[in-house]
Amino acid sequence: MKNINYLINGVLAAAIIILFVLQFSSNKKTKVNASVNTSTEGSLPVAYVNVDSLLQSYNYSKDMTETILKKQENARANVTEKVRKLQSEMQDFQRKIDNNAFLTRERAQQEQERLLNKQKELKALDNRLTNDLMKEQQKLTEQLRDTIVMQLNSFNEEDGRKYQVIFSNTAGDNILIANQAYNITNDIIKYLNKNYSSTK
Repeated sequence: MKNINYLINGVLAAAIIILFVLQFSSNKKTKVNASVNTSTEGSLPVAYVNVDSLLQSYNYSKDMTETILKKQENARANVTEKVRKLQSEMQDFQRKIDNNAFLTRERAQQEQERLLNKQKELKALDNRLTNDLMKEQQKLTEQLRDTIVMQLNSFNEEDGRKYQVIFSNTAGDNILIANQAYNITNDIIKYLNKNYSSTK
């Protein structure tokens, strides 16, 4: 009985060793093939684009971001200047109150109401400018997206590429792992920038 157990254990050990050898040798082959085969020849008609890299390198996206930042800075500077003037007027009002500079109590109340109304108007202006900037940013983002989709369609028609699906990948959210042969980000960036510079 013990001899049969030894025999069975020996056969199982030999089988495990053979499986390990086969596993490691096939992994080496696939690793070599994966490193060598980076073309999409004979592969699925799909591709993906790294959106983060695309937005950082696409000149239209950079120009759009710069435009939005300038508008934000101008709006902030405008509001900051008005806030500074209002603070100065409020300090002047407080100084007049402390020194009894107003002839009548009604005149002091009128000035206080004027300053409070000015403060409300300033808050409303700040909210309006913020909303306007958000709408502007949304509009430009939609234009950018539409431009990229339109250009992708043209890119896909050229040179007989005919991808059936082009995925978007943002910081590894949508595609966790993929062969670099399917990554067409750099090709798309070159194509977009070439067309953008020619339309500019």
